[in-house]
Amino acid sequence: MCGIVGAIANRDVVPVLIEGLKRLEYRGYDSSGIAVIDGRGAQPDVRRVRRTGRVAEMEKAAASEGFDAMLGIGHTRWATHGGVTEANAHPHISHGVALVHNGIIENHEAQREKLIALGYTFESQTDTEVIAHLMHHHLKDGDTLLSALQRTVKELTGAYALAVMSRAEPEHFVCARMGCPLLVGLGEDENFVASDVSAVISATRRVIFLEEGDTADIRRDGVQVYDDRDQPVVREVHLSDVSLASLELGPYRHFMQKEIHEQPRALGDTIEAAIDAGGFPAELFGKNAEAVLSGIEGVQIIACGTSYYAGLTARYWIEAISGLPCSVEIASEYRYRAAYANPKHLIVTISQSGETLDTMEALKYAKSLGHLHTLSICNVPESAIPRASELVCYTRAGAEIGVASTKAFTTQLAALFQLTVVLGKLHGRVDAAQEADYLEQLRFLPGSVQHALNLEPQIAAWAERFARKPNALFLGRGLHYPIALEGALKLKEISYIHAEAYPAGELKHGPLALVDEDMPVVVIAPNDSLLEKVKSNMQEVRARGGELFVFADQDSNFVESEGVHVIRTPRHAGVLSPIVHTLPVQLLAYHTALARGTDVDKPRNLAKSVTVE
Repeated sequence: MCGIVGAIANRDVVPVLIEGLKRLEYRGYDSSGIAVIDGRGAQPDVRRVRRTGRVAEMEKAAASEGFDAMLGIGHTRWATHGGVTEANAHPHISHGVALVHNGIIENHEAQREKLIALGYTFESQTDTEVIAHLMHHHLKDGDTLLSALQRTVKELTGAYALAVMSRAEPEHFVCARMGCPLLVGLGEDENFVASDVSAVISATRRVIFLEEGDTADIRRDGVQVYDDRDQPVVREVHLSDVSLASLELGPYRHFMQKEIHEQPRALGDTIEAAIDAGGFPAELFGKNAEAVLSGIEGVQIIACGTSYYAGLTARYWIEAISGLPCSVEIASEYRYRAAYANPKHLIVTISQSGETLDTMEALKYAKSLGHLHTLSICNVPESAIPRASELVCYTRAGAEIGVASTKAFTTQLAALFQLTVVLGKLHGRVDAAQEADYLEQLRFLPGSVQHALNLEPQIAAWAERFARKPNALFLGRGLHYPIALEGALKLKEISYIHAEAYPAGELKHGPLALVDEDMPVVVIAPNDSLLEKVKSNMQEVRARGGELFVFADQDSNFVESEGVHVIRTPRHAGVLSPIVHTLPVQLLAYHTALARGTDVDKPRNLAKSVTVE
């Protein structure tokens, strides 16, 4: 959730740190800071600047104080331990040792008590300051910066990504990773560390993804990585395919708007392999996917947030098309209950970042219960969850900067649909004619999504009405109930309007009590087998004075009337209709947030990459 960047070079790295932190803003944060080793005096020393609020405020302070150095670290913080104050902001310093930290240290209270007994004074409420004092304590014992880090992390329980430097060793800095993402960027006579490749992409595309338990020594002329036994290792160098263009706004007002409009391209890229193959080969999910997927007897999907709603949609597909039982669980709940394990069920984890801590821990838990086969659906190559999975499908959505997920969600749905058809083929439920029909529907999907985008002006007009309401209800049935859930979530996330979603048939079992003239009710109502049922539920709303906002399609027979507003998406998209109907609810949330003047890309209290519990 927080962001880290560090650099050592033969040039001033302060601009690199500032730019990197700005590119990490999308992850969510409430304060930021940098620390540098200033070598201009008789003795090198640590200088630090921190500010609450935006990185721009900290940048101004750094400029006014004349920050200029060839070694430095920076951080954007999302508060966990302690409030949003400058004292709690990173970097933290202990007697010339400066560090930044992502994650949560679970045993920080015991460590704090030990350090207080040793004479250390704490200036913050954070768990991170414990690490700084531990580092200094080991340095006093004669450790080098690297060995002090390696000793320190062995005393920590929890998750961390760390970058540490010391005025006593101004020629390098060190870093460590456990449970939180961290990568090393390789340059020419300069090297970097970051929690996200976007932070260093303007300086280098060559990166090393640190593995669990790794530590690393970062110098101008080279990098040495050590494993969890402190033994030197060589990690593979990757060439990042993240483009600077994907990290720029271009003609759009917000990244969320840009990413909504990128969905036809993102979906096209995600389904390209199936289109090129002329069908749905099991190899879409890995070399040995056919052997694995043909032998499973069920599917268990584990995810969080928007990814969980993608899983709920997939359950309808998987059970109807492949004939296999499918369950869907929230990762943070699954990992803490005594779950039933069937080794012949496939565990499917879904995560945009591939670093979602609850999902990663749920995957580990599933394996510990005896689950043998795992598949990850993810948008970030080489992230932790795919590396821990037997099979992998990358969604190819491209960099997603807006905190509220858009193109990641629809590409997850596309990947899950492809998995469904592969399972259907392997288990004798999808014949060649059906496979060809599903491929044809998939081929038309990007175009149908583009047509849905063309409804933006009409949806923006609706948003003006929504912006004045404190609450909203979303209704859907069958395949479209999870899309109603996603629509309510998007509205909550970025407009701060309280919204809930229900299966339309549940309206009469309680939620109907909320309906009056001030409660707008959004209905996902394509022309499918449940349309007449949905129409009956809509009558229940109108009879109580509720105002209906209906997303239908060209085949639905809806007539606008007083209190009933209708926007029609393109012709009914069949089994892929949930993907097409996602676009309107995304646009409704976006334009409602615009009308309310909220921070669309960085909604309060939220973060993009959720690497804490």
